[in-house]
Amino acid sequence: MEFVSNDFLDSMFQRRLQKELMSLIREPPPGVYVDGQSAEQNLTQWIVHMEGAKGTLYEGEQFQLQFKFSSKYPFDSPEVTFIGGNIPVHPHVYSNGHICLSILTEDWSPALSVQSVCLSIVSMLSSCKEKKRPPDNMFYVKTCNKNPKKTKWWYHGKYIIDYDHIYFVCSRERFQTCPVH
Repeated sequence: MEFVSNDFLDSMFQRRLQKELMSLIREPPPGVYVDGQSAEQNLTQWIVHMEGAKGTLYEGEQFQLQFKFSSKYPFDSPEVTFIGGNIPVHPHVYSNGHICLSILTEDWSPALSVQSVCLSIVSMLSSCKEKKRPPDNMFYVKTCNKNPKKTKWWYHGKYIIDYDHIYFVCSRERFQTCPVH
């Protein structure tokens, strides 16, 4: 039986990130750009800049996304959050920058990329009809882990409470669970 060495996995991880970074620099989605020099200095954490698309509720607004990559990338999704002073007011974006988007958790696939995540977020913002926070924003921000990947998102249509967890709505479609303390 052959085992893959950690060195091989580390080099595969670095090659994949370098390839995606070059792709994002050379062919960014509309309104998206990354500072390649700072990303090259730290391949495991990128700051991606995003502009609100023309003709949308976010036209003219500037946002920053932070991408953090574990050594298991691309088999493990990146941790993606909005950061900075302008976090979009959106039914799928909490005021702490956490994003309720299935491809960032259970629908992640190694076939996806930073570009596809950026396109999904641009699309999510562009299709917004009303600027508002998720209904459970205040509770979520006060009680959940700083790492959105430690949140378990559920897809149901109502509130559920049990003895170990509180489940609450994320934009009428998604639920999130945090351990009760």
